[in-house]
Order: sequence, then structure tokens, then C-alpha cells
Amino acid sequence: MKRIAALFLLAFFAARAASAFDAFTISDIRIDGLSRIAPGTVFTYLPVEKGDTLTADRADQAIRALYKTGFFNDVQLGRQGDILVVTVRERPQITKITIRGNKDLREEDLRKGLKGIGLAEGEAFDDLKLNEVQSELIRQYYNRGKYNVSVKTSKVNLDRNRIEVAINIAEGKAAKIKHLNIVGNATYPDKQIRGDFESDTSNWTSWYSKDDQYSREKLSGDLEKLQSFYMDRGYADFNVDSTQVSISPDKRKMYVTANIKEGEIYKVTDIKLTGALVLKEEDLRRLLQIKAGDVFSRKKIEQSVDAISAALSNIGYAFANVEPIPAIDKDKREVGLNFFVNPGKRVYVRKVVFKGNQHTEDEVLRREMRQLEGAWYSQAAIDRSKIRLQRLGFFRTVTIDTPKVPGTDDQVDLSVAVEEQNSGQFTFGLGYSQVQGIIASIGVTQNNFFGTGDRISVTATKSSFLQQYQLSYFEPYLTDDGVGIGYDIKHTKLDTGQQNLASYLSSTDAFDIYLGLPITESDTINTQIGLSKTGIVTLPGSTPQSVIDYIDNLGHHTFHTWNVQLSWAHDTRNRFWNPTRGSLQQLSLETTLPGSTVEYYKVNYRFGQYLHMTDSLTFYGHFNVGYGNTYNSPTSVLPTNHPRYMGNLSGLPFFENFYAGGVADVRGFRDNTLGPYDVFTPLTCPTTDKNCRLPLGGALKTVASAEVIFPTPFVKENNDSTRLSAFFDVGNVFKNKLCVLPECKAYNSWSASQLRASVGLSLVWRAPVGPIVINLARPIKKQNGDDTEVIQFTFGNTF
Repeated sequence: MKRIAALFLLAFFAARAASAFDAFTISDIRIDGLSRIAPGTVFTYLPVEKGDTLTADRADQAIRALYKTGFFNDVQLGRQGDILVVTVRERPQITKITIRGNKDLREEDLRKGLKGIGLAEGEAFDDLKLNEVQSELIRQYYNRGKYNVSVKTSKVNLDRNRIEVAINIAEGKAAKIKHLNIVGNATYPDKQIRGDFESDTSNWTSWYSKDDQYSREKLSGDLEKLQSFYMDRGYADFNVDSTQVSISPDKRKMYVTANIKEGEIYKVTDIKLTGALVLKEEDLRRLLQIKAGDVFSRKKIEQSVDAISAALSNIGYAFANVEPIPAIDKDKREVGLNFFVNPGKRVYVRKVVFKGNQHTEDEVLRREMRQLEGAWYSQAAIDRSKIRLQRLGFFRTVTIDTPKVPGTDDQVDLSVAVEEQNSGQFTFGLGYSQVQGIIASIGVTQNNFFGTGDRISVTATKSSFLQQYQLSYFEPYLTDDGVGIGYDIKHTKLDTGQQNLASYLSSTDAFDIYLGLPITESDTINTQIGLSKTGIVTLPGSTPQSVIDYIDNLGHHTFHTWNVQLSWAHDTRNRFWNPTRGSLQQLSLETTLPGSTVEYYKVNYRFGQYLHMTDSLTFYGHFNVGYGNTYNSPTSVLPTNHPRYMGNLSGLPFFENFYAGGVADVRGFRDNTLGPYDVFTPLTCPTTDKNCRLPLGGALKTVASAEVIFPTPFVKENNDSTRLSAFFDVGNVFKNKLCVLPECKAYNSWSASQLRASVGLSLVWRAPVGPIVINLARPIKKQNGDDTEVIQFTFGNTF
């Protein structure tokens, strides 16, 4: 009403002002009263100019036009001779907006909303806008169930026609749902039909989920879920007859009642496909998720629509429309379905445009694109392109839009907008691991070298047991087909006794060159060839006698190795970090070449599968199997009558053994402590004492795990930097590599009774200092002497 009255007065005074002078021809225009706004701005909005004849009607139009700009509180027209004089009074400028008391609504969201209605710092002030803000904020809080909210606005006039605005909010407490009743459900109990509701009465999880706080939007969504629940189970004429929501006098308790009519179960009798089918009807019918004779299901109908639309969009029909038309026979309780297909025009992509890549070259993005310029539009190719760009790790976000080309109805452009993130860093890091202790590292890493997509890294790492210096370089596109080449030079000194392994010192120098060859969109073959030299120093009193015997029988403390590795990877994960769908398989064969000090091979297979259970839950199952042995066993150099003569030295070299247990393996057991072991002094140190054991590792490793990943409390939705899961781990390593008898083959020594198992919770956080892993684990299958840990953690960059 205030706005209507203001407009009425404006029209009245404008008419009075317009009729105050006779028509005349404008020889010039003068603007009076401006202090902040430039005269040119006024001339831009003024609908008359020099040389025009100003009549009463045109004067009225001019006043209205200047008022509509929102810049002025008052506008008057006058004349001096034939000069038009426009006298204005500017509205005050907002110099500051202060918002206090908002906890439920973020200030940046509030300011964005205020700016949308014209209330922002630097803008002209309008009292009517301030009233609108007050009403809108109250409405938003009501939607969140806060009916005690109080929003007060005030303004302070300053000199030079400026003003400060203050918005004070007293949110109050949200009204909680005291009763939530569904009336009319005869077939299904309340607990089942309300299983996916976001609204609920107070319960022990409400402190976190806030599900007992009433929200009109949440209730509307819950009623839609209720309708889907029934319509997905055949109740085609289900209906929510009415909804009653009442509030207690103190505005703290809500009472919600929904009256429903279940109706009857309907079956699908006939399914037709009509319209311009484009594809063969039998091919489209194979995409249908619902068949004649099935119970009616809205979910399956929607899935069928999506499947047909996706198939058409993959062959160029970007704007295909598939409309399911039901024919309901209430007497027979049957539904006939007609899927009407309107493919529209076939569309092709005119050009692909990249935005936001200030550092990364266009070519780096373009070579990941599977949707090509000049080709028919394909939604599958666009989706795949987005996944490939996300996997590069150079971009925080990737957004692909398909705007239509103006003036055409069969062309679109592909607009790829990326937000770059830091892909290179100079690091001086500190980390801590229960096994490694303090870890210090310094390095320069650039994953997107000069914007070319190449990766270069120089690192130096030192911990209580490890010194490592490494230089590596990888070019992912040596050829246009995506063949990548990499080089790795490394020097490592290792004290295994500090790593929960059999104690000895080793020093290794290695050089590797490797090639990556893409076979399909999801499959890659990698080949690697390298040479290394490893020197071993045993420690009397600490190194297990079995390791000393092996080296003495071999006659070498230095191992020279030529090694070749061939591996295959199949990756269908939807993203690199914290995926929710897809799988990762890796199979590798590593073998030394003839002429190496020890000629051996290792086979390793890993498989992990992510299954999307619900919008908030993901199942992750994975297992790892590894096996190794010599293919040409060296013979002992010791004489046959030597007391430690071992004959044929079959089995993996001890420094290539598999290990299990730890933060990233069978959690709840100390790192690397599972499997075969030696003891310090068998006669005086019992094997059941974990402090007496020296883990040796084994030639066969079997580890499996099942995890349910769920939202992390107190972390915003859609934040993929954390992962919280409940896990079940099982596994072990088997048989000492030094076992030389035929019956001691590692794969024959596998025993289910020797497996260890644990359950617990795991938190992984991709923090600025590096990945942080915290495990709370409880071993549920163990044996005397096992070295167990309830809490395990590691943080910082480890190499």
C-alpha cells in the first residue's frame, strides 16, 4: 500500500509540474542539483534532447523516466527562456551495511541477496527496498522454522548525502516438530514410508541432523518423497488429500498431519513408442526399464525416459524430448503407457571454447576433450571430457555449458569453464607417522610445468629410518595418441629396523624409464625398465639370522638388478579424490632380467569398486593379492659341509617381500608387523612377546576390505576434501621367502585360520599440509603376540 500511495503522489506531482509551463522548443538543457551522479548519466535516461518540443505529455514522461532510475528523491522541470532546467535531489549513497545476529544465514549469502534487490554499498538508498529486505528475511527464517525471529533495520544519515544501514537480526530458536502424523496409510507402517524423510520428531541424532527443526521446504520435499514411495510401488492414483500444520502459542512446537489416500495397485498392460523414433523401435524398447505386466512404477518410467533421452543425445539429438503419456483404467486398475518421442533437430558442435585457464595452455585441455568440433553432439562424449579434465588435478572446478549458436537451431558451442588451482608448489613440510616418526621434506613439484601438463619433481625426504633424494619427469603426451614417457632417478638410504621390519641398512641407487600407453578410455598399459644397485649392511644382534644366512650363502652384500615391469590399469572412477562410483583395477608383473644378482618376479593385482548406495552413502570394497618367487634360483657359495649351507636359494630376496598391517592396510595392527617373523634370541625371548618379533614379510599377500563412506559431521555438503568411513579389514602375508622346500611354496601356505581382521572408523582429510589419516580400529581376529593399535594416524607429505 505504501508503494501504491507513493506512485500515486508521484503521478500527481509530475502532472502538476508538467502542466506548469507551455510547450516550447528546447534550445539547451541544464541539470541542477547533482553532486555524485554525472550529468551524462542523466542525459542517458532523459527521453528529450535539444531541439525537441517539450509538451506536457513529454514533460510527464521525462519526470517518470528519471524517477525510474532510482537515483533521485525529487525531480522538477523548469525553464529559463528556451532552456530546459532539470532540478534533481539525489538519493543518499549507501556507504556501509552492517548485519548483526545472523547465524543460520551466511552473511555473504545475505549480502548477495541484498544486492539483488538494489541494496548494496555504493548504491543509492531507497526506503522501500529496506522494507522489502525486512519482509524477505522474515520469510526466509520462517522457511527454516524460526517463527520467533525479529528483524530490525535502521539508518544513520551522514554528511555529503551519505547513509549507513544496519540490519539487526534476533533469530530465536527454531520450532521443533512435536508430532508428525501420516493418516490413511493402511498398507505400509509409518517407519517405512518415513524412512527417507528429512523431517522427523526429536531423536538422538537431531543434534547433528537438525531433522526435528520444522521447515516448509523440507516438508514439501518429504511429501514428494511420500508420493514417490507409493507411485514406485504401483499406486498410480495415490494422493495427499490435505496437510495441516499448526504451531504452539509460544511458537516453539510444530504439529504436522498429512492425510493420504493410498488407492489401489495398478499394473502396466501395454507400452507404445510413438513419434519420430530415429532409432529402431526394438533398440529403444531394450532401453525401457518397465515392461508390460510389471507393477506401475513412476521411478522406472522416469528411468526409461532418461535412458531414451540419453541414447538420442549421444547421436546428436541434444534437445530430444520424451514424454510418457499414461492411460489409466480405474475399473481394471491398469495403466497403458505411450512414450512419445520428439527428437528435435540433430545438433552438432560448432566450436569448443575454453575459459578460466590463465596458466594452462588450451592444448592441454583440448587433448582431453572427447567431444570434437564439427562433430555431432554427444552427451556421453561431453561427460567423459569433463571427467578427464577433472582427473588432471589442475582445476578446482570444471563446468561445461552448451549455448545455442544465435540464428541457428542445429548448432551449439561447447563452453568449458575451469577454475585453476595451484598445481605447483615449493614445499618444506613436516609430518608425523607412528612408524616413521618425524618426517621432514623439501621439494619443488610442478604438475603442470609451464602450463604444458608435464610433471616435474625434485624432492628430498628425511625421517628416522629414511633418506631419499629423487628427480622425476613425466610427459603425458609424448604423442598425440596420449603415449606418455617418464624418467625417475632416485637415491635412498633405509634403516628397516625403524620401520617395524627385519633390521638391516640398505642403500639404493636407481634409474627408471617408463611409458604409458592408453588402450581405451578406461584402460592403460604401462611399461617400465630400470636398473638399480642396492647395498645391504647387516647389524649383529639386530639383523635376523635368516637374513644374514641368506646373504652369506649368496656371497653378495650388493644386489645389481635390471628390472622390467608391465602393468595394466582399468579406471572408471567418476573422480580421482573421494569417488562415489566406478572401479579401479591394476594388474602388474615385475621381473628382473637374466644377469641380475637375483632373478625373480612379482605379480600383484588390486581391485576396488565404489557403489553409490544413496545420496549420502557410498560402499567401497577392495582387495589386493600379491605373489613373488625366483625363476632361476642362485646356488649357495658356502661349502656343503658348512653349518649354514642353504643349497638352492629360492624365494624372493628379503628386501622385496610383501608386508601387511598398518594405517593403509589391515588397520588396527601395527605397520608391517603381520605375517612371518624371526625372533631376537629364541631361547630367552618368547615368540608371544611382540617386542621379540622381527617381521620378515612374505611371498604371498592377501588383503581385503569393505567400507561404507558417509557424510562427515560438521562439514558442509559437497565438500570432497574429507572422507569418513566405517571399515572391515581382513588379510595377512604368508611364508618366509627363505623356505626352500617344495612344500613350502607361499601359495600352498595360505590358511584362513591365519588371517587377521579388524573393524573401525577411518577419517581421511586432504589438508593444506598434506593428507591426514586417522584410524580408530579394533582387531576382532588376532593371535597372541600380535602388535595391535587402537588409534593410528599419519599426517604430512610422505614419500
